[in-house]
Amino acid sequence: MALVNPHGGGNLKPLLLEGDALKAALAHAQTLPKIKVSSREKGDIIMLGIGGFTPLDGFMTHADWQGVCDGMKMANGLFWPIPITLSTDEVSAARIKTGEEVALTDPDDGSVLATMQVTEKYKIDKAHECATVFKTTDIEHPGVKMVMEQGDINLAGPIKVLSQGDFPEKYGDLFLSPKQTRAQFEAMGWSKVAAFQTRNPMHRSHEYLAKVAIETCDGVLIHSPLGNLKPGDIPADVRADAIATLVENYFVKNTIIQAGYPLDMRYAGPREALLHALFRQNYGCSHLIVGRDHAGVGSYYGPFDAHHIFDELPKGALETQALTIDWTFWCHKCGGMASARTCPHGEADRLLLSGTKLRKMLSEDQEVPAEFSRPEVLTILRKYYAGLTEKVEVKLSGHSAR
Repeated sequence: MALVNPHGGGNLKPLLLEGDALKAALAHAQTLPKIKVSSREKGDIIMLGIGGFTPLDGFMTHADWQGVCDGMKMANGLFWPIPITLSTDEVSAARIKTGEEVALTDPDDGSVLATMQVTEKYKIDKAHECATVFKTTDIEHPGVKMVMEQGDINLAGPIKVLSQGDFPEKYGDLFLSPKQTRAQFEAMGWSKVAAFQTRNPMHRSHEYLAKVAIETCDGVLIHSPLGNLKPGDIPADVRADAIATLVENYFVKNTIIQAGYPLDMRYAGPREALLHALFRQNYGCSHLIVGRDHAGVGSYYGPFDAHHIFDELPKGALETQALTIDWTFWCHKCGGMASARTCPHGEADRLLLSGTKLRKMLSEDQEVPAEFSRPEVLTILRKYYAGLTEKVEVKLSGHSAR
């Protein structure tokens, strides 16, 4: 059997230039007006560059934005669940003429990430985007905050990507493109592949979800965001180390591939679950594991809203399917991991596991039950949190000395 097709039914569409074309475009970019992008937009640009957002050719028009917000489809009818847009302030937008090229620069070091031909300039109703995509306009929601703080003018148009930022250098073999994951899947003889999305180190519940998927799939791609997270989340390098240790000690060899992708989390809950399935299709995954509160934050979404949204999709919207799994936990009476579908016992016998709870226990130096996380993983995480404590103590002692 073959891997699933890229989204849109065609071939992968990476926008990253190479060789002489890249050299010429980089030289040309130095002559263009500069627009500094946000961290989220940087991730989107790099995702466009590696083909993760196939078949998009750049940032969305107003008609695309409206269609995606209101009906999860672009002006041409292509299914897409979250707007992929680029914004700037009114003063900068006024200097740019429609049809003109601009250079898009890295928010961290000012280097050129891409060039863009601006085909349209438009304003959006930010509150409308938040209400439709995030199901809230509460500024405390990190995704809402991101949208409300962006520039007032959106720029649309095709882009040529000239850089992958510092992701290849910073993350090495962990940073894989869709072309690379597809090649690895094919080399391993995989065609039925489940993606497991996590922004946390994997605790016993995550391990259980991945192993359930392995029972019916050829393998699992553990796929983590390498972009910005909300405060308190564990950094990508620590997370990757913890996951690699878990895989080495508790999974059958050649059933897991770990990789990362360059996006910031949007925390859009159900809509983000759909985006996760869409770009995992480009990476070659036939399934996306969707557990409790997928891509959620706080209490903005019901625990299984991300399950239900897949039932609402029009036929043929995505090839990648949701592998939905009920609430999972450690059951003391069962003597192992279970779910609400397999365990007959009551809440008193269940230890509910979550990344939020694990982070809280570790940050407060609480005892973590053996049923919650593997000891090898806890060793790595405790070392990370101990380092944070040392930094705070050094900072405080330095402050008191002045």
